[in-house]
Amino acid sequence: SSRAVLLAIGRRGTPRKLGAPGEQLPKVMYQVRDAEEYRGRKILCVGGGDSAIEAAMGLARQAGNQLTLSYRGEAFNRVKAKNLETLDKLVRRGKIRPLLGSEVLEIGPDQVRLRTAEGEIAIANDYVFVLIGGEPPFPFLHSIGVRFGDELQAAAPSH
Repeated sequence: SSRAVLLAIGRRGTPRKLGAPGEQLPKVMYQVRDAEEYRGRKILCVGGGDSAIEAAMGLARQAGNQLTLSYRGEAFNRVKAKNLETLDKLVRRGKIRPLLGSEVLEIGPDQVRLRTAEGEIAIANDYVFVLIGGEPPFPFLHSIGVRFGDELQAAAPSH
């Protein structure tokens, strides 16, 4: 028995999904293990945080890749300054095509349909990397008796 248990489960939990048709295709990934495995590919990265930006930058640096970065927001305002600076350089060099204010509508075997401010577009595509955060396992942890933050004070015995 123990008075306390430390759970080091990270912040990501179960990857958040887009909810778009075709998301179950094997070409859809939720993390980049090794960017060097992808060369000469048409890649879409989805997300606007540091994880998505870092994945996009790593994949864009691989020979022959055409990388599009889709983000529903109008600006990358949740990223580290260093990542934003490097992203800007890769965009200026034509290595990354940003699509701000965009949303994935459907993922097909060889293309992706997106909604943009200018209307719907379809882009040729080999892989989709979805990096839009995760859902921590709070319901499961609550079900086994784990309490968090303010719940600890509320459950503490008064002396």
